[in-house]
Amino acid sequence: MKKIFSLAATMLLTVTALNACTTNESRPTNNDTNTTNEKPMELKGKKVLVAYFSWSGNTKYAAQYIATKLNADEFEIVREKPYPTEYQPCTEEAKIEKEAGERPAINGKVENMGQYDVVFICAPVWWYTAPMPVFSFIEQYDFKGKTVIPLCTAYSGPSSTLKDIVKATPDSDHRDGICLVTKEMNAIGMEKLNSKIDRWLSGMGF
Repeated sequence: MKKIFSLAATMLLTVTALNACTTNESRPTNNDTNTTNEKPMELKGKKVLVAYFSWSGNTKYAAQYIATKLNADEFEIVREKPYPTEYQPCTEEAKIEKEAGERPAINGKVENMGQYDVVFICAPVWWYTAPMPVFSFIEQYDFKGKTVIPLCTAYSGPSSTLKDIVKATPDSDHRDGICLVTKEMNAIGMEKLNSKIDRWLSGMGF
């Protein structure tokens, strides 16, 4: 597994905490993947990038598990100005940022994005969608002709997160995303979801 960029924050923020503040978020169903334009094209052997934003470590775990399994490159999406490390100030700042549609600056760039055929975009659910730095990342690159695959981690369900990632990459081919639901943080118990991730990847031809 090759890591092309990683910048650890002083403290990863809590996916579970931010999802807890969205009490009206929909519960997952048996079909917790969002419907996109699934294609029968084989993806095995394609050049893959796994891009992710993580706060508590849950999304990071899932992204790195995928990257290891597929021998893919990684890119960690890191907000240039770190979010507050305490729960309440962070939720307030994230909400203001989301409601204003802000695109906060992020650290680093993907080297030669053009080389990738497939890009996984992985994020927690914050205020019913992906954190705003994820959209900062998406808007920096041209995803036309690439296969974009969304993933989210959540306390209850995906809300519009998977659909919003698809909507933000309209010129791409898309595969059905997946929502990984957990009540824990700091990647505790995430290994229990490995088999679910395996089945998802297998179903896409990896």
